[in-house]
Amino acid sequence: MDPLVLGGFVALATILVLFSGVSVAIGLLIVSAGFLIVFDGMRSLELMPEIFFGKLDNFALLSIPMFIIMGAAIASTRAGADLYEALERWLTRVPGGLVISNLGACALFAAMSGSSPATCAAIGKMGIPEMRKRGYPDGVAAGSIAAGGTLGILIPPSVTMIVYGIATETSIGRLFLAGVIPGLLLVILFMAWSLYSTWRSGNAAVLSAVKYSWREKVQILPRVLPFLIIILGVLYAMYGGVATPSETAAVGALLCLLIAIIIYKLWHPSAIWVVLRDSTKESVMILFIIAAAGVFSYMLSSLFITQSIAEWIGTLDVNRWVLMGAINIFLLIAGFFLPPVAVILMAAPILLPIITTAGFDPIWFAVVLTINMEIGLISPPVGLNLYVINGIAPDISLRTILTGSLPFVACMVLAIVLLCLFPGLATWLPNAVMGVGL
Repeated sequence: MDPLVLGGFVALATILVLFSGVSVAIGLLIVSAGFLIVFDGMRSLELMPEIFFGKLDNFALLSIPMFIIMGAAIASTRAGADLYEALERWLTRVPGGLVISNLGACALFAAMSGSSPATCAAIGKMGIPEMRKRGYPDGVAAGSIAAGGTLGILIPPSVTMIVYGIATETSIGRLFLAGVIPGLLLVILFMAWSLYSTWRSGNAAVLSAVKYSWREKVQILPRVLPFLIIILGVLYAMYGGVATPSETAAVGALLCLLIAIIIYKLWHPSAIWVVLRDSTKESVMILFIIAAAGVFSYMLSSLFITQSIAEWIGTLDVNRWVLMGAINIFLLIAGFFLPPVAVILMAAPILLPIITTAGFDPIWFAVVLTINMEIGLISPPVGLNLYVINGIAPDISLRTILTGSLPFVACMVLAIVLLCLFPGLATWLPNAVMGVGL
């Protein structure tokens, strides 16, 4: 059978299996085993365990559970509420200061936790009621938090970037740096829209009603600064050549646990157990998907599907930006239904040779891919962040939350367009810090 036709059957079978309700990892293993048995015989099953466990034999993978523990330790405390309150105290006299506080808190908490749902929950519990109390439209209040939470998979340290780096054998340090400027760009675009929307609704003046003394402003800082110092320390250790990402993640996880215990009095064994238990569950889920995706990639390569698709794309007489547009549409649709980690692990083996053949930078593409995944987090039918917001503010309808998040989707699309026009937004910082092509 022609490999391209076979690839179509694999895509159809994968979609049907995943929509049947089985977990992503199990679904990938079922599809891989089925096609390997049919087209390569039963002997191919002997290699599956070796490939499965071999995919996990990677030192860089140690950084995933460590960063997850780091985020879980932060998320289990009042750090999100304190971060929100600190920004609100300092920015309350700024026109539109409350919405800036919320988005700024989302960006900083996302950088600390690396989790989009955790960011939505932590900041949303404080920010949404306060914005509604001061007259913000429900759509702006809910949509800004839902969109701000998506920054968790772009601003470093990002588990999604680690997974992409492992899947494509790309420098994780470069990927982290590549997400910094686009992440800040998205924060600025989100703030600009929120301020415009607030001004248009005539509610900006409400923000000047509350005043805080300098003592109250300074008083909150000691509870927030230690976590920010740890994040900066982790990034310095990686880019200063002090340690590898895995080593810095381990130290960062330990320090975050210690700060949670010392500052937030998280010393009860049951509380620490919850942090470790939840981190283990999430880590095992991600690593299981990574191992299953390794088997899936082997199946695609063994049946010459990946090579044939790359070769077919190379023979197409189309502009490379038309090709990139088609890839973005594919990623958007995939992100509507599947979690970011699954999309990256399934799509990377196919897309990487295509984008490199077309002359695109894999580091730049990682940022574009991640923003597409961010759009999926606030778009139905899955739209995890939408349901998190609906859970913490059940009196705001899901339709209102979705309507409020759509302008932020437009901001993300604009960011992708700007990255296409100015790729240096993603590549300049990695090249400046780590050198060109290193």
